[in-house]
Amino acid sequence: MPLRLAILSFWHVHAADYARQASAHPGTEITAVWDEDTARGRARAAELGAGFHPDLGSLLARDDVDAVVVTCPTTAHREVITGAAAAGKHVFTEKVLAPTPAECDEITAAVDASGVVLMLALPRLYEGYTAAVREVLAGGALGRLTLVRIRLAHGGSVGEGWLPEHFYDPAATAGGALIDLGCHPMYLARLFLGRMPETVTASFGHVTQRAVDDNAVAVLRCADGTLGVVEASFTTPASPFSLELHGTEGSLVYGTPEPRLLLGTEGDWRELPVPPRRGTPFDLFVRHVADGTRDEENLALGLDLTRLMAAATRSGREEGSRT
Repeated sequence: MPLRLAILSFWHVHAADYARQASAHPGTEITAVWDEDTARGRARAAELGAGFHPDLGSLLARDDVDAVVVTCPTTAHREVITGAAAAGKHVFTEKVLAPTPAECDEITAAVDASGVVLMLALPRLYEGYTAAVREVLAGGALGRLTLVRIRLAHGGSVGEGWLPEHFYDPAATAGGALIDLGCHPMYLARLFLGRMPETVTASFGHVTQRAVDDNAVAVLRCADGTLGVVEASFTTPASPFSLELHGTEGSLVYGTPEPRLLLGTEGDWRELPVPPRRGTPFDLFVRHVADGTRDEENLALGLDLTRLMAAATRSGREEGSRT
């Protein structure tokens, strides 16, 4: 029997992507939709041939819903995910898990009590370049790690501005470019650093004068002096994805538009092979549900991600020193 899914809101820009993945996956089918926007939900449910529920509780009571895809406003994650877990539904959710660590604690308590699978959409965790970087770090080729810098950006707020306006509503999003797009470089930086930093300092820019940041930088400082730099922007359509790791004995770089992984030691550079990705987070979620397993690293990084974002948000809201 296929895994029977409900899509919980089409608020997030990736909701349609997950619906397509679920429709195409041989082991899943979409049986129901709930949305806080009734008109939007009815329209999407009709497109999918699924039942629409204006009331979340009635959807979660359905016997033909085994799991849910949570793509509602970020600030509603706690209520929606704890409700789904209490109803015994497995949960695949868009990042971040929740805006605050306290809300994450409530979510994980509900998940643990029900024994369901919880997995976050952290796609770059499973990319081949991530596996290759981890292998280099484990081998010690860089020496003592001193700096991790990762940049991810797009132009969703400039030009035609393809990001929906509700992505700039702080009451729904809990933030802008950093908490949304910056999640990916943030969890990668945390992964490559190998531990949580001692402090997080962030600077938020408002290039398009929205209520949330559309241009952001966060600096992670570890107790031993190692630094992480996370950059995210909605205002740079041609900006490449950039990943740099520097150590006392070498450097490792990867990025676009030419996706090459280069290791530099003693002035010489050589290209390293990049293995294929392990799979999409959605595919891996379906597998975990079938096997009755959990991706413990995914959840641990997701919880640290919220801690980092909460600290960055506090820092970014403070006034910087005048020059």
